[in-house]
Amino acid sequence: MNSLEVTLGNGVFKLVMSMALGALVGAERKRKGQIAGVRTFALISMGSCLAMLLSIYVPQVYLGLKNGDPGRIAAQVITGVGFLGGGAMIHMKGSVRGLTTAAGIWMTAAIGMAVGVGMYFCSIAATALILVTLVLLEGVEQRRNMGQENRTLRLKVNGIIDDIEAYRDVFREHGVHLSTYFIQFDYENNQTEINFVVLAPSHRDYLPLFNDLRNVFPTSSLTLTSQY
Repeated sequence: MNSLEVTLGNGVFKLVMSMALGALVGAERKRKGQIAGVRTFALISMGSCLAMLLSIYVPQVYLGLKNGDPGRIAAQVITGVGFLGGGAMIHMKGSVRGLTTAAGIWMTAAIGMAVGVGMYFCSIAATALILVTLVLLEGVEQRRNMGQENRTLRLKVNGIIDDIEAYRDVFREHGVHLSTYFIQFDYENNQTEINFVVLAPSHRDYLPLFNDLRNVFPTSSLTLTSQY
């Protein structure tokens, strides 16, 4: 299995190992509801491993080990896998989701290449570190409220509101920073629409905030969006 040459035995072993390592990462992503799951990550890892095997096999058979470039075919994997990463990201209203999955795809491709070249222990260690990053570090982010994001709270209030100081007090009580706001008065229907652009921790629970906001003035609707 540690031979520098590609044979049927070590080739199949490397493909199976790369599939297993990729599937582990894919299982974690699928558990989080991501589009790319077990099968996708397993195929990416196997494909990268096969590209690495081809890179070694072609000069081994046709050009001689000393005359070929084993990295030529495999080098294109790094570029090509970027298209898959781009497909895993979702753009909506100015925000981007799926960056972590895209990074996982890129890393899984690198693991498949490492298996193909025979770096078994490094590949296993890299897979373990990916799982640590995706599972344990996420918990650290949530506990410490790391990361801020812009949100827009859109309220429709009965009546014409000319003072928002009461809303400012609610935001201060919940530790939410009010960046700016936009107001639209509907005099015909006696309604006010207020758009609050706030900066809050990315993993916060907004429901207690919603309950306090709707009690400031009679509120007919309240909507949360990612960005105004």
